[in-house]
Amino acid sequence: MWRALFLFVPVSRSAYGGCSPDAWPYATVVVDFLSPGNDEPRERRVIRWVAFVASAALVAAGLRFALHEPIVAAAVACILLAAWLGRWLSRRRLRRVLRSGDVIAVLRSWAGALDKLPYPATMAPLMAATAFAACGWIDKARAALAAAERGPVWEAALEHRLFLDTLLLTFEGDRDAALDQARRLVRLPLPRSTGVLRDRVLALRSAALALARAFAHQSEPGDDELLERASENSPLVFWAMRYAAAVVAIDRGDNGKATRLLAGAPPWPEESIFRAFHLEIEERARLAPST
Repeated sequence: MWRALFLFVPVSRSAYGGCSPDAWPYATVVVDFLSPGNDEPRERRVIRWVAFVASAALVAAGLRFALHEPIVAAAVACILLAAWLGRWLSRRRLRRVLRSGDVIAVLRSWAGALDKLPYPATMAPLMAATAFAACGWIDKARAALAAAERGPVWEAALEHRLFLDTLLLTFEGDRDAALDQARRLVRLPLPRSTGVLRDRVLALRSAALALARAFAHQSEPGDDELLERASENSPLVFWAMRYAAAVVAIDRGDNGKATRLLAGAPPWPEESIFRAFHLEIEERARLAPST
């Protein structure tokens, strides 16, 4: 059974089996949805820096105020702490939802944000398709993708579409096409800005190529680290990257690591291709001795 799956990989439920600068707002949308709470692009960092300076001035004023009105100062501090804690808990809940594998919960958590996306007729279906693909719901992802409005916005969202195509073609078992799309993705121009956004885009592109190589059994040294790092930094694709890393581990004879990578996986529904991936990888890890 394993040999057949390993060699032929039909389009089935088997685990083995030029972008312009104007497009960058859409790449940023993808990065923000995949990696909520991570470092922000330069424009947002400038705003946050200004806010930091202002907050430092307020802290200094608050210290002076506390000397004269300690009770009032303590109350204000408690309010600020509660606001910060609420924001931190909200982001933590969102990351937990994104890593849950529950695509319905993911879409529900995005409901408000999707409504506010620019060009929703194109971008909302693209984001929905990304959520479905990241949870292994291939048919639903294809349907959402088909519903996206074509036009200038569709063309500008090339980064997003290539990332999504890489996921879908990989999970459908079309190895060559997945590798082609992933290589197109990594060859796209990078954003003009340096720093966090550029690094995050590079990391996602490299991880997408590593994922395609993993399922094609053509992994390269360092791919396992790329995939595991991407799973931690981009919670929406946590399980997609974990399954790819598990494939790499099995190919290298480290079945114990493959098992550890899948620890805590949710009970995937029939609609998700990850259900078949999980069962097959578990079987392989159990039957073949580690080297």
